[in-house]
Amino acid sequence: MTNHHIALIPGDGIGAEVLPPARQVLDAVGARHGFALRYTSYDDWSCARYLREGAMMPEDGIDLLRDKDAILLGAVGRPDVPDHVSLWGLLIPIRRSFRQYVNLRPVRVFEGVESPVRGAVAGEVDFVVVRENVEGEYSEAGGRINRGFDDEMAVQEAVFTRAGVTRVLDYAFGLAGRRRGTLTSATKSNGIVHTMPFWDQLVAERAVHHPGVAWEQEHIDALAAKFVLDPARFDVVVGSNLFGDILSDLAAAVAGSIGMAPAANLNPERAFPSMFEPVHGSAPDIAGRGIANPLGAIWSAAMMLDHLGHPRAARDITDAIAAVLAGTDVRTRDLGGTASTAEFTDTLLARL
Repeated sequence: MTNHHIALIPGDGIGAEVLPPARQVLDAVGARHGFALRYTSYDDWSCARYLREGAMMPEDGIDLLRDKDAILLGAVGRPDVPDHVSLWGLLIPIRRSFRQYVNLRPVRVFEGVESPVRGAVAGEVDFVVVRENVEGEYSEAGGRINRGFDDEMAVQEAVFTRAGVTRVLDYAFGLAGRRRGTLTSATKSNGIVHTMPFWDQLVAERAVHHPGVAWEQEHIDALAAKFVLDPARFDVVVGSNLFGDILSDLAAAVAGSIGMAPAANLNPERAFPSMFEPVHGSAPDIAGRGIANPLGAIWSAAMMLDHLGHPRAARDITDAIAAVLAGTDVRTRDLGGTASTAEFTDTLLARL
């Protein structure tokens, strides 16, 4: 029997409510497919810990995760801790220490879930956003000077390296080649004079190495509009850290609810553990009420299994999600229903 050691980081808010359902589903499909998962949970890596001890995780946190096969995270953030503190205290150190340079966001309109976008039809909208995850606009280069004075200034520098852009483009082109064979690159080279022309240049260079993939580039503003007007046209969309972040959240809304959206932070070379997390955030307004949608965490867990080499088990999970949404009226409140987190999870487990 194959065994995998998984790090669980519940985090804040509903994170602690959606990870147990994901774990139940993982254990169910593991038993069916002949693999076992062992868990180590880091329950106090959170904003509560930051307020108590001044750090989101202990000094040796990265070392504690290093020997794990994968990381499953719930959510991070709470209103009394600035977002940049929680993000740069936990998520970004993990992503960068483990070279998780691909952020993967699948987008799918399921039968039985009504999209707010009129043209988003189940069975037609099924694409993936590939986001560069460790450099770009989210760099540490920059600073603030003259704090508190009238001439106070903040400088934030975007950092695009040939190596960093090339590796995420190769991943995106490769993924497109395994899917429907089309790739769209998000750019803004008509207004951003250095980094975006460089990005466009590298897209054209890497496309030569993937002759079976048809590609195009779209300015980010027009691309956002086309996500709403014609989402079914897309297969693989690749963008910089900032552009991919914005587009993937927009796409999750097009799919019907950000509560369903999964994400993977991948180290494709598998030299380090990859991390999987729902997109929905900590949702403090509903935390503790037992009504959070567990689908984002469960779908993220399915992506984790696929990464760990269990594609059939991952497919069992996504097939069960599709079957519950298409064949029952069991829905959490973000999807217009009344089911609790536990009730929805029990329905999904029964379908599995």
